[in-house]
Amino acid sequence: MRGKNKKRKREVEQPTIHPNNKYSENPPDFAHLASLYSSFEPFVQYSHNGHPRIDWTDFNATRELTRVLLHYDHALNWWIPDGQLCPTVPNRSNYIHWLQDLLSSNIIPNTIPTGGKVRGFDIGTGANCIYPLLGASLLGWSFVGSDVTDVAIEWAEKNVNSNPHISELIEIRRVQSNATTPRAEGLHNEESVLSGKIDLSRRTDTEVEPLPILPLDLNACENKNYHGPPILVGVVRDDEKFDFCMCNPPFFESLDEAGLNPKTSCGGTSEEMVCSGGEKAFITRIIEDSTELKHQFRWFTSMIGRKSNLKNLISKLWEVGVTVVKTTEFVQGRTSRWGLAWSFLPLAQKSSTSLPNKNTMSFMLEGLQRQNGAFNVLEDVKSYFSLHGLSCTLNTSSFTVDVVATKDDCDSILKNELPILNQSIYYQPTEKTSNGSSVNLSRDSSCLRISVFQQIPGTLLVKGSLQDRNCLLSGAFSLIFQKLEEALRSKFCTKSV
Repeated sequence: MRGKNKKRKREVEQPTIHPNNKYSENPPDFAHLASLYSSFEPFVQYSHNGHPRIDWTDFNATRELTRVLLHYDHALNWWIPDGQLCPTVPNRSNYIHWLQDLLSSNIIPNTIPTGGKVRGFDIGTGANCIYPLLGASLLGWSFVGSDVTDVAIEWAEKNVNSNPHISELIEIRRVQSNATTPRAEGLHNEESVLSGKIDLSRRTDTEVEPLPILPLDLNACENKNYHGPPILVGVVRDDEKFDFCMCNPPFFESLDEAGLNPKTSCGGTSEEMVCSGGEKAFITRIIEDSTELKHQFRWFTSMIGRKSNLKNLISKLWEVGVTVVKTTEFVQGRTSRWGLAWSFLPLAQKSSTSLPNKNTMSFMLEGLQRQNGAFNVLEDVKSYFSLHGLSCTLNTSSFTVDVVATKDDCDSILKNELPILNQSIYYQPTEKTSNGSSVNLSRDSSCLRISVFQQIPGTLLVKGSLQDRNCLLSGAFSLIFQKLEEALRSKFCTKSV
């Protein structure tokens, strides 16, 4: 038994740094950088076994590391004044490459006319202007970077103008602050690094499927309102089109909360780190703005610092009518950050006939709370398919749900469409399933069986199978079962940080 458990753990794919990241196979070599840059050499220390490291609590050390990495690996000239937010280059690169994946995936067809070149909008670019600099140098993307403070605007422009080979690709835009609004709001914050070396980012990509039949208690976790300067509406011009926006929001509600990690020193002013309501209120405003600018952006994205906010924000997105939600995870040292992306544009059409044929699939739900057992998962499976208008039969004795689906039903789920349920009742011939229950079947429909098995406490095995192995819907079944897995994981396996 112990051997089987170990084997299962080995089969779980662990998130890794993005393969396109410059540092995926070649982490920064402190000793080599110190030999090339005399200004960096004083900050490099060596352990008793000769391993080079820097003092992460020293802002001057982290700033100089960022400067030399940008110069050595990206041919960029860069600097920020004391106290401003200092970004980590490997993690920032991961965000850029995640956006690259979103744009190249064609989940959303490229219907935004941006002159044939990728164009992005960086909300709160900061004095460091790191995302436009990396996006322009790595991929040739053009950017508008916005910010509100004089220092941020001044130094972002200096960093752009210090790199004439890409300066024409980047515009720095001042956001006019509301005159009557007290300004404790910010537009950036930095991931903390808790190890003695750079532990490069890990990533996982997830498309999130809505479960509106199982609403969250939004009143219990109501957001504080954001009252800061404009974010997108009032900054983006009426005639502008963008492929994406991106943002590192102010993660914290107070400076006291922002200063809880004494193990790092990445700088950051109150304008960059804090706003009323923290990141949840800030990103909620981005969501609200996106409903007004839905046809001017292909993708809206933001970084998230607390996983406990992820479910609430995803629920808000489905509430305002998005067509797709994608998430990713970035891990640096022992600190996690998440990426959230959404769009209102129509999804690309998917053809189920070209999909691989699979008649049986399964996945594990691990880390379930004590109150969530097999029966709870079965009820959610039934609710998920019932929401799409499919006929479902739940059998509590065998812990199965039998689902009747036609090709049109499958296409509806794959397109993320929620059909209007027909209130009339039509008679259809029925067929007995192996467990004795009756399901309605027509000539062009098939039965999917979802079974739930208890493994160990807190772990369930969910298995899906087509009852007709010659069914023409086997290709679509593979994708539908993947969507069901994502929905159940979002409901039952999301843990608060």
